Amino acid sequence: MAKYAVNDAAVQRARELIKARQYVLDSDWGSVQPRADAENTYLDRHSWDEYAAWHLALTDGATDETKARYAFVYGDFRRVHRSALIACVYRAAEWKHKDVELAAHNLLQELDATAL
Repeated sequence: MAKYAVNDAAVQRARELIKARQYVLDSDWGSVQPRADAENTYLDRHSWDEYAAWHLALTDGATDETKARYAFVYGDFRRVHRSALIACVYRAAEWKHKDVELAAHNLLQELDATAL
């Protein structure tokens, strides 16, 4: 099983987006999460650092500037999705990636408090 480290830059970017109210509160993450073609289009127009900022975790041992390096996407490359944060919490908890689970959980709490 892969091991992950929290991507602090992505957590900070998610916080900035939440503060700026750049989020979606109600979406079907399975339908709106970025697919490979959307990721490729994004990478055609943005840097790997910008791509990385949309992923809460970095895969240990994976090469930088490859898609395999970045995990736990939390938005659609424009906005944070509440459903994505829930999916990140669930998936990280399921596979016992506690640091990633807590990072996603904390962001979800911040989003919910902001959206009140």
